[in-house]
Amino acid sequence: MQQVLIGFDWENFMKSAHTNRTVLPSVQTPAPFSRIGDGSIITLFDKTPPPDGPDDVVCPHFIELKWANGCNFDCAWCYLNGTFRFRPMGKNPYMKDLERVKGDLRQFFSSVSNPSLLNSGELSDSLVFESNGSALSKLIIPMFKAQDRHKLLIVTKSANVSKVLNTQSQERVVVSFSINAEKVARKWEKKAPAPSARLKAARKLHDAGYKIRIRLDPIVPIEGWEKEYKAIIDAIFRNLKPERITLGSLRGLQSTINFSEDKSWTEYLDDRSNWGKKISFDKRYEIYDAIIEYLWDTYRFDKISLCKETVRMWERLSLDYKHMKCNCMP
Repeated sequence: MQQVLIGFDWENFMKSAHTNRTVLPSVQTPAPFSRIGDGSIITLFDKTPPPDGPDDVVCPHFIELKWANGCNFDCAWCYLNGTFRFRPMGKNPYMKDLERVKGDLRQFFSSVSNPSLLNSGELSDSLVFESNGSALSKLIIPMFKAQDRHKLLIVTKSANVSKVLNTQSQERVVVSFSINAEKVARKWEKKAPAPSARLKAARKLHDAGYKIRIRLDPIVPIEGWEKEYKAIIDAIFRNLKPERITLGSLRGLQSTINFSEDKSWTEYLDDRSNWGKKISFDKRYEIYDAIIEYLWDTYRFDKISLCKETVRMWERLSLDYKHMKCNCMP
């Protein structure tokens, strides 16, 4: 029977990084889930290796439900620009074969015993098809409701949540909204709903009993950034108190940069990591430090994580990445 590794066995994970050998899980540790079938529908996202040095990026592995690909929101820095660069239709969204998706989900539900969270929005916006017959709320959520072990993670910038609300799936669905400062969204997230609309949708779900997570990402150091991001934080807490907030600064893989039509955002990138180009370390630290301090001083909120950040940054901020709980984790 396949098992799911919930979070990480960080001790063994780090040992493997420093000894250059595979460390098998202990008897008490479930074997990590790998994939269902060929992994084209359900697989473990494990592209980031264990951090071996201070400048390595930390990104715990999570389970992907790749039921659809693509997105219509056309954010300037979208990594799908690079990921789908060889597809004739680019990042135009499409759903995979429904019977294949359902079959792999049924196999996952029957063979994986440890409660797990499946991310439905890594290669698409989870709610990309809510206006048509391929809606996640119609085809996928009912399957999660029909069992009582695993949960579905919705990752979205959409404000179209009425059908999700109608599913009454509070016990089986967690929703993560990607939010940005209003000025940043207007300039580089032009086809996505305004952050205020996303927060209104998040509030509806929150008030109905859904667990809501916020991803404030990518943070861009525009002129007046501190005022802009404090304003969006205030807007978040006027609407709801999220379960978690994950912070991420602007970054770009080289393939993303190469295939982005609007490259104006790349002017802020002047540092490199094993996850592409980033804002300089000192500026990133300044941003994170200000936002974390504001979240605590103003709202006494400390359920905070970082997305694809270096070990050096975690340590500079006095945060423990070995016990992180980012939006993608159970």
